Amino acid sequence: MNAQELETAALRFMTEIDALKSTIDPDFPWYPYGILNNFIHLKPILEKFPLHGLLGGNTIVDIGAADGDLAFFLEKLGHTVEIIDHAPTNFNGLRGAGLLAQRLGSAVVIHDVDLDSYFALPGTRCDLVFFLGILYHLKNPFLVLESLSKVTRYLLVSTRIARFAPRGEAVKDLPIAYLLHPAETNNDSTNYWIFSETGLMRLFDRTGWDVLISHNVGDIKTSDPARPDRDERCFALLASRHAGPLV
Repeated sequence: MNAQELETAALRFMTEIDALKSTIDPDFPWYPYGILNNFIHLKPILEKFPLHGLLGGNTIVDIGAADGDLAFFLEKLGHTVEIIDHAPTNFNGLRGAGLLAQRLGSAVVIHDVDLDSYFALPGTRCDLVFFLGILYHLKNPFLVLESLSKVTRYLLVSTRIARFAPRGEAVKDLPIAYLLHPAETNNDSTNYWIFSETGLMRLFDRTGWDVLISHNVGDIKTSDPARPDRDERCFALLASRHAGPLV
């Protein structure tokens, strides 16, 4: 399946999973954003590095899975998939992912792991981790990225970045991160670090990753950490320098 076919299949599955959700009346809200839309932005990466070329015989892990839409889609494609998320910070306490797994008859394993503590990752060694929209929600992104580099070959990551500080200072070429006030971005206290692009690339390097390819979407001229109309995201495929042979 090439990148265009993967995108088409992902968007089709998104329609199917949304239809399934509409038939369920849970006592909690579903995650409101379309996780599978990420395949639109992942397409330029997967055109050069096809998904099948990133996979061996090991598991795919989806970190920060929301309701599990991505994990269930990858399972439908025939892959073994596990979820890592944390109920207290998940949009609905992981009840959405659990309920969908039950309704779909899914074998996806859901691990409740607090990545903001000194955590132990599940024993699974994997070929690929999807790490989309999670990095800026972590208190210690250095620790998490370094830990992941020891258990997986490849990381598909996206995170918010900024070219300017809120007062207008240019930061794109500085290796820095901006620490958000709890109410500064979407009034969401789980938003912490917004890196400059240079800072993000240095973070990847210092935690044991080589950047195979990256590209940015959104406001690629005037992005800043706080304004929703100046949101820029970096999508990247990373290869671990520390994982060693994974079997």
